[in-house]
Amino acid sequence: MAAAPVWSVDPRTGNPREQVAVEATAEEVDRAVRAAHAVRDALADRTVRAAFLRTAADLLTGAEEHVVEAADAETALGPARLTGELARTAAQLRAFAEVVEEGAFLDIHIDHEDGSRTPPWPDLRRIKIPLGVVAVYAASNFPLAFSVPGGDTASALAAGCPVVVKAHPDHPATSELCASLLRRAAVRHGLPEAVVNVVHGFDAGVELVKHPLVAAAGFTGSVRGGRALFDAAAARPVPIPFHGELGSLNPVVVTEAAAAERGEQIGAGLGGSMTMGSGQFCTKPGFVLAPSGEAGDRLLKSLTETVSGTGSGVMLDHRMRDAFVAGVAERAALPDVDAPVTPGAGGEHTVSAGFLTVPARRLAEAGPHDALLEECFGPVTVVARYDSEGEITAVLSRLPGNLTATLQIATEEADGAAAGLLRELTPLAGRVLVNGWPTGVAVAPAQHHGGPYPATTSTSTSVGATAVERWLRPVSYQSTPEALLPPELREDNPLGLPRRVDGRRK
Repeated sequence: MAAAPVWSVDPRTGNPREQVAVEATAEEVDRAVRAAHAVRDALADRTVRAAFLRTAADLLTGAEEHVVEAADAETALGPARLTGELARTAAQLRAFAEVVEEGAFLDIHIDHEDGSRTPPWPDLRRIKIPLGVVAVYAASNFPLAFSVPGGDTASALAAGCPVVVKAHPDHPATSELCASLLRRAAVRHGLPEAVVNVVHGFDAGVELVKHPLVAAAGFTGSVRGGRALFDAAAARPVPIPFHGELGSLNPVVVTEAAAAERGEQIGAGLGGSMTMGSGQFCTKPGFVLAPSGEAGDRLLKSLTETVSGTGSGVMLDHRMRDAFVAGVAERAALPDVDAPVTPGAGGEHTVSAGFLTVPARRLAEAGPHDALLEECFGPVTVVARYDSEGEITAVLSRLPGNLTATLQIATEEADGAAAGLLRELTPLAGRVLVNGWPTGVAVAPAQHHGGPYPATTSTSTSVGATAVERWLRPVSYQSTPEALLPPELREDNPLGLPRRVDGRRK
């Protein structure tokens, strides 16, 4: 049987553009993984790794025109959005180069022999080492920042792990172009091309997570797909870590005082955030608790004006478009649900933004309205109108885990009056915002992009410096002669690395 072709498709028309590749067979996946495994020691030198990451960033930036053109043709995300995403992608690579050079991610601890303790301590020296080959599953909605050259790949390479990326079918040409740039960067620093590999096809993705030489996996996508791969990773004879980002509602709570103080501003901000990128951000605010009454009405009026002024948009593919249209129709048909701006089909290939409203009491207990508490991928949000703080608490207690949770408060509440609500939101998400909007994830050392299930399948972050920790494991050397120790653990610290010695940071 001939291998299935992999086509680049124009989401604006649904028409194929070009055949990019063919879907990888099980044998081809095996070859890709084995090739990556064979070159894992090539990434041992931290200086070379850092230089490789910087060169990769430079090559991506240098090819900006071609990369943005390819990505826009396959995703319809637009040159402005994609130019910004490419800049973010390059910044991620450079940031991880700094992480590699600084060396704190190795988390070195040295405890000298101490016979005075009970029981006595031997000489112990601890460091983190790379896990091995990492499988990366690219995201549909970020063809650069969360795909072949994205955060999972960058952090895995920073950790010293070669990668095999399962390209997303929505942007195969972009994936191949970016992979070629990464491989070119590797060669410039004397590294084998096989430190970065790409495979295509659904079956290839399944084979990849099952391969015995794959040591860990990173995934960004749907709950259904991510959970299937997570279960496969756990069911292996030797289970592996699976760091999946699956889905998020990203709830927002607007206090009554905040709505009274600046309801129009909040409504406009919400409208801009939930329609950004045709509502295809993983951090889109998809559920809002807003007060009943005049202040909440003003917020909704502003939201209506903002969303009504948003033109129809193209989603990443027609399958997602059809799922969005069906999903909003199902939700809008529920009792007591209104659509001040009706979301749905904007045309044969487009969607129109909108939002739904529902009394919060409808969501306080399990029932058919539970669909409103599930992510609907696309430009729609649900506004639940509450009559009391008790209703806020009742609804929040029923929400699943999220990437973000947002609290909109009034100036007068910044003195601590809203502390109770902040405490209720904190267990629900990995990033909690006050008076901001979650669409926009800074690549910063203190960033956490993750959250309780189903937002993610682990407690790790996929954005920021600590994302590298996902691909490392600790090893302690006990009573080991100096000449046998890795250079990082030797007494004189020849590499000048930050470390903690006998409990004190050096």
